[in-house]
Amino acid sequence: MRQTDAFGVSDVVAGYERHGAGLVDAYERLSFEDVHAKVLDLLPEAAGRVLDVGAGSGREAAWFAARGHEVVAVEPSAVMRDAARARHASPRIRWVDDRLPALDKVRWAKQAFDLVWVSAVWMHVPRSERFRCFGRLASVVRPGGGMMVSLRHGPPPPGRPMEPATAAEIETLARRHGLRTVRVGRYADAAGRPGVSWEVVWLGFPSEARSVSRVPAATRYRRSRRPG
Repeated sequence: MRQTDAFGVSDVVAGYERHGAGLVDAYERLSFEDVHAKVLDLLPEAAGRVLDVGAGSGREAAWFAARGHEVVAVEPSAVMRDAARARHASPRIRWVDDRLPALDKVRWAKQAFDLVWVSAVWMHVPRSERFRCFGRLASVVRPGGGMMVSLRHGPPPPGRPMEPATAAEIETLARRHGLRTVRVGRYADAAGRPGVSWEVVWLGFPSEARSVSRVPAATRYRRSRRPG
């Protein structure tokens, strides 16, 4: 018998609609550097195109835009999207009402990205949708580009359903789609929430034509310039 998911993406979006105003304030109290300290040295130095999936309060999109990147910020919650756009007005950020697992608007635009940023989102994707979802994300990474996926561990927050996810799951999906693991790390919750910890997985696409059977060494990234 086919197992049904405990929730759908629409349930997740509804939770962010209900709690969005408070969440934006909470997210903005933490800096990009505090939250993503484990991967700062992997960020590409040269300005490029970044896809921020589940952009939330806009903290990450604004950080990338301030450093010259052109950002497509995907956020399905209108409450959070509107608050983020108002807080982080930038000509380098284009806000898109789209969502996983389909990511239809991004795919229809036929754009490729130097970096696909999936921060604190993957646990919200129902298990039955994850293979298709990862394929959609991988399809918009340009050859030589990268993808970052961060995973929350611990009790789910009220009203925002999650299912457990692991770095091993991401690595397996990555291999099937021709990406290689650059780094896996585990770290404490920057907000200090009891019982919450995180894993981060950085993936790279080879510069040559994509091929699952012929994947060279992991893509190298130069150390990012830290703000002065």
